[in-house]
This record gives sequence, C-alpha cells and structure tokens, in this order.
Amino acid sequence: MWSKVSALCFFSGFVMLIYGVFKAFTLLPLPSATIAENYRIIYFHVPAAVSAFLAFAVTLVFSIAFLRGENYRRDVQAVSSAKFGFAMITAALISGSIWAKVAWGSYWNWDPRETFVLVLWFAYAAYFGLRASIDDYAVKARYSAIYSIFAFVTVPMSYFSSLLSPLHPKPFEVSFDAERGMLLGVMIIAFILLYISYFLLDSKISEIKEKMEVNGNE
Repeated sequence: MWSKVSALCFFSGFVMLIYGVFKAFTLLPLPSATIAENYRIIYFHVPAAVSAFLAFAVTLVFSIAFLRGENYRRDVQAVSSAKFGFAMITAALISGSIWAKVAWGSYWNWDPRETFVLVLWFAYAAYFGLRASIDDYAVKARYSAIYSIFAFVTVPMSYFSSLLSPLHPKPFEVSFDAERGMLLGVMIIAFILLYISYFLLDSKISEIKEKMEVNGNE
C-alpha cells in the first residue's frame, strides 16, 4: 500500500513540477527594474521553504511519538522527514541568495530572515552530526529525538523573523495576480507531494535496513 501511495504522490508531484517550471519560465516579466525576471525563482524558493518547514514539523511529531512509546519506527520516520527538510532548506538558502544578489546587490546581507534560516540550517546539520557521532542505536534515537524538539524552535523563529527584516518581503506584503498566485500554489503542492513520496519510500527502506542490521548482529 505504501509503495502505491508513494508512486502516486511522486507521479502527481512530478507532473505538477514540470508544468510549474514550464509556466514559471513562460510568464511575462514583472514591471520592475530589479526583479523583472528574478521573481521566477520564487516558484522554487517558496515551495522549498514551505516543504522544509513541513518536514521539520513532521520530524518533531515523530520524535515526540518516539519518546512517548520507544517505537523505533518513529525514529526512522523522524530521520527520513528531517533528510528531506534539510535538503529543501539548503535549496531555499541557495535560491534566496540568488534572489538577494539581483534584488539587493549581494548574495548575503545578514538580514534577520537570512540569519535565522542559517541558524535553522546549522541546527539540523547538528542533528545529523549528533546521530553520526553515536554508535548505540537506542542512545542515538533518544538523544536525537530530544535534540530535535529543541531544534524545531528555529522553524517558527525563521518564519516570523521576516517581520523584523528590512529587506525580505513580509508574508502579508507578497501579492500576485490570480495566474501567478495559482502557479505558486501548484508548485507548493508539487513539492509537498514529492515530500510525501520521499518520506514513505525512504522511511520504509531505512526501516528494512535497520531490521537487517539487527538480525545480522544477533
């Protein structure tokens, strides 16, 4: 069942992604000297950030579930979700830097939003570093679950930091016409579907690998 859901989500998300990329490159430029063409990166930057925040929220939920029940499947699911989230927040950082170069003249400006997202990136890089540094699986799972609860604090901090930003657009300031707004929605859904597909596939494969390692050590 999980494989069918994963395949369906991947196929649907991939088709929507291809459509979204095509539309993003064929829309007319905006009437702005600085972001006439650069605005197109929003269709990658925003979905990457949204899917990363969602993935880290799911990691939080499964980490708490693991601590409550000591079910190691929940640990595997937490890690799988964190992997996708880390990849997407990296993509959001890179695409945001490209936007910054064109719009503000520099790849990095130490704007509050940029800075807090970088803190988030390091927080989850440390999550994987913590797991890699511990050999005992039971200890690894418990410590990383506890750590991920604290690491998640950086997610709302990153989101609301735009309210303090003199450069980064605030959520309520961003407005598109109907066509561009719908396209952004399509891209966000595409990224979320791809996340679900990856999460189901990776968590299942990781679970099988863990069982094989346990059986091999017995």
